[in-house]
Amino acid sequence: MEKGSILIVDDDEDVLTSAKLFLEQQFNSVKTESNPANLPRLFEKTDFDVILLDMNFSKGKTDGREGISLLERIVEQSPDTIVILMTAFGEIDLAVKGIKKGAFDFILKPWKNAKLLASVSSALKYRKSKQTVKRLENTRKTLSSDLDKIFQEIIGVSDSIVKVISTIEKVAKTDANVLLMGENGTGKELLARLLHRKSDRSDQVFISADMGALHENLFESEMFGHIKGSFTDAKDDKIGRFEIANGGTIFLDEIGNLAYSLQSKLLSALEKRVINRVGSNIEIPIDIRLVAATNMPLQKMVAEGKFREDLFYRINTFEVHVPPLRERLDDIPLLAEHFLKTYSAKYNKPRIRVKKSTLKLLTKHRWPGNIRELQNTVERAVVLCDNDEIVIDDFLLKNHELQAAESGGNLNLDEIEKTIIMKALHKNNGNVTKAANDLGLQRNALYRRLEKYGL
Repeated sequence: MEKGSILIVDDDEDVLTSAKLFLEQQFNSVKTESNPANLPRLFEKTDFDVILLDMNFSKGKTDGREGISLLERIVEQSPDTIVILMTAFGEIDLAVKGIKKGAFDFILKPWKNAKLLASVSSALKYRKSKQTVKRLENTRKTLSSDLDKIFQEIIGVSDSIVKVISTIEKVAKTDANVLLMGENGTGKELLARLLHRKSDRSDQVFISADMGALHENLFESEMFGHIKGSFTDAKDDKIGRFEIANGGTIFLDEIGNLAYSLQSKLLSALEKRVINRVGSNIEIPIDIRLVAATNMPLQKMVAEGKFREDLFYRINTFEVHVPPLRERLDDIPLLAEHFLKTYSAKYNKPRIRVKKSTLKLLTKHRWPGNIRELQNTVERAVVLCDNDEIVIDDFLLKNHELQAAESGGNLNLDEIEKTIIMKALHKNNGNVTKAANDLGLQRNALYRRLEKYGL
């Protein structure tokens, strides 16, 4: 017996009885109603999957208008419910009109049981497929929203980042392609997501793809999809990222790493706005907003013949340069405080604090890894901190001597070395071998220093 809630609406008791007796053998819930005025009350108590609806209820009425009117009310009140019209032979034209207004199918009275069962079963499958699609769409929106919450904060007050954000917000309302240029770790994906959220496509998907991580042999399958049997491992059809991103934004990260031989295929898809799955000749239209990013000098690569000039001009209708962290000195303490809050919560150390003077010292570091390096550095400091206050030594930065000087610490190199060794030993619970590895020393060399400093 199939799981499904069926409602039969007809003023003929014989019709109700015969349909109910038959359908009860196939479906777990079958109800009947002879008075259509009771439908609103029934809808309040039960979410019906399928309704079998007669087209005439009043004596002498044969024009089917009552059924069409009821259909319109059902579609408005319970849009996910599937309606099958029951009609006499002479009302076929009206039944067709009913389908145009939202009915799923119609059956002729008197019906054949096989036809009735087939129609109700198909309607039930359609209802379940609609529910699945709706559930997946809601899931997608929720996951997209949750993911955006992770990425949504762009922290900064420096002129350089404020200017970039202003440009992003202006460009977002257009559908122009955008190229984000900047070093690794500067937050290019963060800005790409901001652009998507500010665009007219914000309620659609944001799909990212790392061009540098894609193997040449998998590029077409990953980006355009493939059909079953198109190559050895193609056991099922696969939808590519461009097709998934249809209607939304696709973010092509590290586009400068895309092999030259594949650049023409990407260009073709962007120019024609159609793709072909691997193994198929069917053209699939795509409607996407393109955002690309790279840390490589594309113009120089074009001059050297390593990047297609036509692709370069296709992807950079607007070119946005993302500043490195060393050009955003005023933002470093703000970012560090943000990451401190994040990781103190993550590692259950809510009382950890750091002095503003210590945060200011972080501006003396060059941050070659940019925001990503700062984030990792703060996380590591939170993990290593044994007290409620993080000190500059907890950050374990390479230019420690400079920061010690800035903080008024002892300039004696021996004292600085002794402090670093003590920190490494403390981190590794006194394990000399692990401390030596952290310090980049041989174990014997560390023992000599321990003896030297009386540790």
